[in-house]
Amino acid sequence: MEIKTNEKIRVRLESFNHELLTSSCKKLIELVQTHDVNKFSMVSLPTDKRIYCVLRSPHVDKDSREHFEIRIHKRIIDIYQPSEETLKILRNLDLSAGIDVEIKSL
Repeated sequence: MEIKTNEKIRVRLESFNHELLTSSCKKLIELVQTHDVNKFSMVSLPTDKRIYCVLRSPHVDKDSREHFEIRIHKRIIDIYQPSEETLKILRNLDLSAGIDVEIKSL
């Protein structure tokens, strides 16, 4: 696969744990910097917050409810003018178990 000079690679990271996501982004940026890539950018996307409402007691008190929420934190890292070696390294990237990674070549 041949990469053009005006192309970029977009890495999208998602996680429930924001500390784990931040450390993974730092690890990825350090890895990219060691491979002679000068132009990259990181963008924090808005956090998705899902709230679930559950009855506390299934039979007696219908007005007593409990709320639970799940937050999904997201980051995008764009790498401009990548080399062939950079793409191979990103595909073999080893991140923590709680991180969802999506790599696209634009």
